[in-house]
Amino acid sequence: MEDLMNRSITESLENKTILITGSTGFLAKVFVEKLLRVQPNVRHLFLLLRAPNPSSAAQRLHTEVTGKEVFRVLRTKHGDEFNSFISQKITAIAGDITLENFGLKEDSDLLKRLLKEVDIVANSAASTKFNERYDVALEVNTIGAKNVLDFAKKCVKLEMLIHVSTAYVCGEKSGVISEKPLKMGETLKQTSKVLDIEAELKLMQNCLKGLEAEQVPITEEKEVMENLGIQRAKAFGWPNTYVFTKAMGEMLIGNYGGNIPLVIIRPTIITSTYKEPFPGWSEGVRTIDSFIVAGAKGKLPCFLGNTETILDVVPGDMVANAVIVAMVAHRNQQSSNPFIYQVCSSQTDPLRSMRLRDYSYNYFINNPLIGKDGAPIRIIMPVCFPTMESFQRYIYLNYALPLKVLQFVNLAFCQYFRNTCNDMNRKINQTLRLVEINVPYIFFKGTFDDLNTERLRMAVRANGAEASTFYFDPKCIDWDDYFANIHIPGLVKYVIKQ
Repeated sequence: MEDLMNRSITESLENKTILITGSTGFLAKVFVEKLLRVQPNVRHLFLLLRAPNPSSAAQRLHTEVTGKEVFRVLRTKHGDEFNSFISQKITAIAGDITLENFGLKEDSDLLKRLLKEVDIVANSAASTKFNERYDVALEVNTIGAKNVLDFAKKCVKLEMLIHVSTAYVCGEKSGVISEKPLKMGETLKQTSKVLDIEAELKLMQNCLKGLEAEQVPITEEKEVMENLGIQRAKAFGWPNTYVFTKAMGEMLIGNYGGNIPLVIIRPTIITSTYKEPFPGWSEGVRTIDSFIVAGAKGKLPCFLGNTETILDVVPGDMVANAVIVAMVAHRNQQSSNPFIYQVCSSQTDPLRSMRLRDYSYNYFINNPLIGKDGAPIRIIMPVCFPTMESFQRYIYLNYALPLKVLQFVNLAFCQYFRNTCNDMNRKINQTLRLVEINVPYIFFKGTFDDLNTERLRMAVRANGAEASTFYFDPKCIDWDDYFANIHIPGLVKYVIKQ
């Protein structure tokens, strides 16, 4: 922390070589752009991209990273020299975190260069789908994290490994959730046995081999592996495959990290940028945005939430700033345990989940989307259900029961209404799946302690000159203004693209 107060954060980034994984993700792009904008004298950024060869990796870098709108300000700043600047500062690496040394050959010049030059490793690679296939989630979120750690340990100049996790590795705990590392083998269910990660890997591999031996169709294999992930997560107390495999990833790097400088960043629900490089930039329909988009398209007749539930959201640029500040603060600080930072808003500036419904409705009633027929889409104020039980009753009485009646009529009329029945059944199942997978967060009863993160913020404020450059204090956010004038308009412009 003293380093932050005595030295410039920006100057600390000068001449640093940083390896970044997961660079096609939303947060990593914001992070990379910020690094290059505030410190153009960073020595080099190596971006690991999943690709079969270097030319494909370079193409992905151009189309999925630097070619994106988030680089607009940097592109304007450098003008015609932008591509030259990028080529000088960034090297795309064709690799895969699920493989040892990312799949790079032992005797390759590139591997030797990385191990010799890299100062900082920043791992933000993740499979974030809640019900991801168990094999995919384990390989990326769990084994991938260990592979990144093993690689970092081989870097001769290593000053820091910073790993981006999620605050929801806590499962469905209530009360104040502290910034503590997860212990190897820890479970969240008192009735479950010790969590054996090796056993989980073998279970997954045996299941996959069995499916391959039976030559089941790929769609059936996918469904089985998705169900296995949810089943195993719930067996140990986690609500879904994503947070379960991220928790195991934390366990591995915490247990095998040794004394290398190691920081784990745990953001909550990441939303569009607050200020930089410009307000409202986002990418893809993520987490809470699925409800906003559904409402905007007139497809959200009901909303789950109550006045007690807190929705913990934090803008992407604040998370990126927290990553940079933590990276500088703990360079070369060895510890037997990782430093944990929860980047969140529930303790300092809580947002009630019911307000999300109101923000969405109020915005789109005045700024409706335009439908395919050229007419404004009519939206409705969703009916609110304060519990899962009240929602399930509503679905049964208004959708499932009428479907049963229609199915009976369909039999009597020789399958005349078959397509309608199938369509209704599909929509009901989609809605139930969407709600089921999000309900642990819709009715989340915990709040996240951010005492460690507040110490970082205090150190930045003490620095003075750079406090406005590396801001990540959610207390400065007016949520009414953010959603009405930044997040939802940005969602419309950059994601829905109307």
